[in-house]
Parts: sequence; C-alpha cells; structure tokens
Amino acid sequence: MPHILAAGKLHPSGVALLEQTTHNGYTFDYIEEVSEASYIPLIYKTDALILRTQPLTAETVAKAPKLKVVSRHGVGYDAVNLEALNARGIALTVVGDVNSVSVAEHAMMQILALAKRALVADHAVREGPWGWRNRLEAREISGLNLLILGYGRIGRSLARMAKGFQMEVRAYDPFLLKAGWPEGDVSPVETLAEGLAWADCISVHIPKGDKPLIGADEIAAMKPNVILANTARGGIVAEEPLRAALASGHVFGAGMDVFDAEPPVDGGPFAALDNALLSPHIAGLTAECAERMAVSSVQNVLDFFGGKISPDLVVNRVVASAH
Repeated sequence: MPHILAAGKLHPSGVALLEQTTHNGYTFDYIEEVSEASYIPLIYKTDALILRTQPLTAETVAKAPKLKVVSRHGVGYDAVNLEALNARGIALTVVGDVNSVSVAEHAMMQILALAKRALVADHAVREGPWGWRNRLEAREISGLNLLILGYGRIGRSLARMAKGFQMEVRAYDPFLLKAGWPEGDVSPVETLAEGLAWADCISVHIPKGDKPLIGADEIAAMKPNVILANTARGGIVAEEPLRAALASGHVFGAGMDVFDAEPPVDGGPFAALDNALLSPHIAGLTAECAERMAVSSVQNVLDFFGGKISPDLVVNRVVASAH
C-alpha cells in the first residue's frame, strides 16, 4: 500500500484523517517542520507527498523514485518544480475552493482598515495625540469604485462582500474575457488602464506573471488617494514604486499580505509607513481554513490512489499510475 509523507504541520483534523488511513493499509510519516531539508531524508520511500509552503526542487524529486502524487496544502504551487514532476508523470494536486472566503474577508478588512485609518486611530488612543481625530482623515467606502484584479472564486466572494458595503464593483480578468464572463451584476473592464482610471480601491487576486502587473506607470495612472489591497502574490505589485506613492500620498493606503521576499528583511520597504497595513501572508490562514486545507490535502491523496480525484484539482492533468 502507498506510503504518505506529510511535510509541514497539519491541523489536527488532517492528522486524524492520516491516522485513519492506516486501517486501510496505508503508512505515513509526519514531520511538522516546514523546510525542504527536513523532509528530504524521508522522500526516498514516499509514494505521496503532502506539502505545505516549503520548496520541492528538481533535485529532491530525483531522490523520490516511488513518488506518484504531490498534494499541495493550498492552491498555489510557486515553490514546486512542475517541470520535474511532469517529466516523471507525477501528479500535482491542489485543495480547490477552501480559502476563498478567508482571503476575500482579509482583502475586505484591508480596504476598511485603510479607509478608516485604523492603524493611526489605534495609535492616537494608545500614545496620542487624541486630537488626531479632528483631522478627519478617515473615509467612507460606501459609493466608492472597487476594481477587482482577477475574478475567480476569491474575487467573486469579495465582490459580494463589497456590494454589501454599497461599493460599485467592476473586475479585470483577461482570461474570463476570452473564456466567457460569469453571470452576475459585476461587469468587466476591457483593459487594465480603463480599470485603473476608474477605481477608488483596487484588490489584487490575479496570478503572478513574469513581471509586475502593477508597476510605476500603472501606479501613476491610478486616481489620487487610491486604496490598494494585495492578498495574491508578491511580485504582482512593484514594491518600490508603491512605497514611493504611499510616501507621497498619491496612494492613500496599501494592504500588503504578500511580499517579494518572505519574510521581508527588517519588515520590508513599507515598515515605516503608517498608511501601509502589513500582515505575514495570512489571508488564507484562519483556523477554519487551515482545517479545510489539511483535510482536503489528505483526501486528495486518498482519492488519487482510489481513482476518484477530481480533474479540476490536478494542476498538470497528469494521468499517473496509482499502483
């Protein structure tokens, strides 16, 4: 029977499901440390690898002669060498729609906290001056234009939340413009430039490309006092032009859950700015979401070997042997 290696700490519900597999003849190793070095010594006997955020390099794949499936504990796979998996016919699975609500809530929180100047307001109570309140820096989001970059599950969930705050919502998604725009009351913008000129707030939920989607020119094209939220990936928004725009006030506030380098050195380029709301890549890391991801990542392994894995959850659509 297959041997499973769970690399990285899992929610107890995921561990419990792993333990239940032993009743059906599976065996497993479980290590909580999140590093490639920590699981390499066990990879040689592994049929299925459950992977948190640590890398999976081509060198490590070469040390895993039995490996048939890699199950990501999440939806991103930037740190996985997909070419090495493809060359060996090894399937890569993701957990599907388990974190869209959590990430959308985080983006909504960023927009609200930035508009209300929550960081400065908190500081005014704790350390003063109380009189900061009379500067009237806080803003209302009702009636503002929200541009969502990437209109997948997370973007659509955010749109529903934003509508509850009476925001005007449009979205930019080149893939869906070609494939077919989903039904609903959120209309697309044809070009990024059109959207940037329209938006009062922008939330990023689009895949990372070869270069930043939002660079110096795009930031310059935004409305003055725009609010930007990024819960997608570092590298989509160019950090130095954004830092400069925050410092000058052209960008009213930016919520950054992701960074070019993680963790950023000394807090990164935004650390000294009170109009930057920073978080350590936690938009999808709620207790509820962690449980769903752990259970789903284990279940994907079981479904793979049982011949029941959904094709929608297989990134590389590899038809790999499960014997």
